[in-house]
Parts: sequence; C-alpha cells; structure tokens
Amino acid sequence: MAMVNVGVATARPSGRAASAQLSPRPAQIDPKAQQLLDRAIQALGGQAFLEAKTLTTHGRAFSIADGATAGFVTFDSWVEYPDKRRLAYGFGKAKPVILVNNGDQAWELDRMGITDQLPEQVRNWKLATYYSLENLLRLHLHDPGTLIQAGGVDFVDNLPVDVIDIFDPRQVHIRLYLDAQTYLPVRIAYRVQNPQSRDWEDYADDYSDYQRIQGIATPMHIMHLVNDRRVAETFRNSAKYNEDYPREYFEPVRVEQGRQR
Repeated sequence: MAMVNVGVATARPSGRAASAQLSPRPAQIDPKAQQLLDRAIQALGGQAFLEAKTLTTHGRAFSIADGATAGFVTFDSWVEYPDKRRLAYGFGKAKPVILVNNGDQAWELDRMGITDQLPEQVRNWKLATYYSLENLLRLHLHDPGTLIQAGGVDFVDNLPVDVIDIFDPRQVHIRLYLDAQTYLPVRIAYRVQNPQSRDWEDYADDYSDYQRIQGIATPMHIMHLVNDRRVAETFRNSAKYNEDYPREYFEPVRVEQGRQR
C-alpha cells in the first residue's frame, strides 16, 4: 500500500489553527461503499447486531500445519465487546487452560497458576479482535482518518463478492468481502508488519455457515489464514448473545471454569 506524502510545511501554525490542523479528518465513505455497508449491517441483523454486548460460544478449534490438521481442542469462549475475552480450552478430560484478556492486560491460568501471556499471544489476540467482524463493522468504520471506498467485484472460493476497501488511521489496508447475493461478510483481509521480524504478513478471516441467533446472523465456521495458508479453523456448536458475566471473568483470579451449559 502506498504511503501518503504530506510534504513539508512552510510555517508552523499555533493555537487553535494548529489544533484544527492536527486533528484527524472525519471518516470518509463514498456513497457506493456506504450502500454496501448498510446492506451488510442489515443482513447481519441491523440494530440487534449493532447493540450486542457479549457473545458466548462453545465448540471445537483446529490448528493446521502444512495443510493438515495438527491438533484440535474443545473450547468455551466468553467475549465482552470490544476487548475482553475469556477462553477456556482443553484436551479431553484434562483441566482446561484459560486465557483472559482485558484491554492491554493478558493472563494465562493453568494447573500451575497464573502467568502473563507471551507477547506474541497478546499481539495475535489484539490483531484478531481489532479486525474482527464485530469490532470492524461496529466501531472502526467511523474512526477519524478512515477512508472507505467500493472496491469492485471479485471471487472468494468461487463465490461472487462485492469488495470494500478500507484504509484505517493505522495505515492498514483492509478488504471486506461481501456475498454478492446476501451481503453477509465472507472474508476480512488485512496486511500488517511483524514488529519483531519486520516482515509484512497477510491475514484473513473467512466467515461461513451463518445461523440466525437472537436475530443476529452468526458465523458458526471461521477459518484463519496467514500469508494465504490456513492456520486454524473454529467450529461453533452454539452461540448466545447478551449474557451477563461475573465481574471476575476478566480478572487474574481463579474462578470456576464457565457456567453450566
């Protein structure tokens, strides 16, 4: 993605003029892109989608290496938007590992006790939640400095899609792919730079098997790709919106794992 050259200022404004010049411009959305976004929001459930506060899901998650399944776990997930998560996962009868994320804070709870999550775990979570279907469409489309344009038509897995190009204030180019018939999102793709290796990495989340739950179209299958290679797949067996969670769910304390299904 090309970077914008802002040039060199000939004079330094001061006072209110400086504040106004430094303030990010409001989000700019072209009419065609706005029309597609409106249809996507309605397809997802309209106000029910926009106002959802929490999402509780249960299911199975698979890790993939070299095109083959490398392992799988069962999971229970509690998410409070925009940036709180409690994820319990386990193997058979083993006591589950619990990951807790609360903004910039992140812990891991296992049979040995509580530790901080590794930096790479935190980074992966922050990327996944920032560009998630829910946070992207409900929060970040209107961030100051965002530019949104219609990107034409394309195909995802032989499915015709409408494309929306989003350039966010972080200088990240995001592509949102909508099913050309239903307008449901089928892919969110973006490119970011790895802070350690400095390599550019292409991420994508594919959404499918939508089921309407409490008036909200909910993807029950999510596939994660990095540099065009599948790395994980999530299959949700159940989902429920707007549950009330105990306050300690997102704090580094030991509590019972989840609530009874």
